[in-house]
Amino acid sequence: MSLRNIRIVLHRPRGAINVGAVARVIGNTGLGDLVVVRAKPLRSTWVRKMAAHAGGVVDHMRQCVTLADAIADCALVIGTTCRAGGYREVTHAPHALAPAIVARAQTQPVALVFGPEDHGLSNADVKLCHQLITIPSAADYPSLNLAQAVMVCGYELFVAAQETLTEPMLPAIATTAAMEDMYERLQAALLAIGFLHPENPEHIMFSLRRLFGRVGIDEREMRILLGLARQIEWYGYDGWRVMHDKAAGRDRPA
Repeated sequence: MSLRNIRIVLHRPRGAINVGAVARVIGNTGLGDLVVVRAKPLRSTWVRKMAAHAGGVVDHMRQCVTLADAIADCALVIGTTCRAGGYREVTHAPHALAPAIVARAQTQPVALVFGPEDHGLSNADVKLCHQLITIPSAADYPSLNLAQAVMVCGYELFVAAQETLTEPMLPAIATTAAMEDMYERLQAALLAIGFLHPENPEHIMFSLRRLFGRVGIDEREMRILLGLARQIEWYGYDGWRVMHDKAAGRDRPA
């Protein structure tokens, strides 16, 4: 099975050497494209030197201003973290998610997101990910070099691709950009009826993001959720008065 739809996203990488080393990993494992987000100026000579014979990956490398831009067309976004707790309570080992990632990549783009080498992905970054990967390592020193982490994930994906030659094609699901629009509308609706705390709506929304990201919804299901959100928002702001008046048999004045 092909891995060409699997995108490696480096969010705010700190140096050209690591970017080049990751490009080499992509070449070694047959993954797709490399996207760099908000990188410091990269010395192209060092990127190419570390990429070795993966110059084609460097030639097609894209740079984006925001993480949302880098993953907008992806149907599945997997974040990586070595921290636990909070919004990172549920994580998976790379081999556990590899078959699902490979299966989805046969029909739609998938992104693996790696954070800065010094402190990893922020909570705001994690919010945009459907699921999280943690690479098992020694408790005394759990953090891996960026290229090492990409290599571990790339290896597991490569192995999974060889073992799932007859996996049926999955139906298409909504892209990350479309889902973000839906989440924005749903949050406004749930605020309108007082379901979310106005000072911290993201606390519950994060769980809803995990739910929908885990199951994956198609375009029709997303339109249903958008319609539901619009109706909830209408009811929460003034629609309940209209419904009350109709139930009482009287029309509201124009």
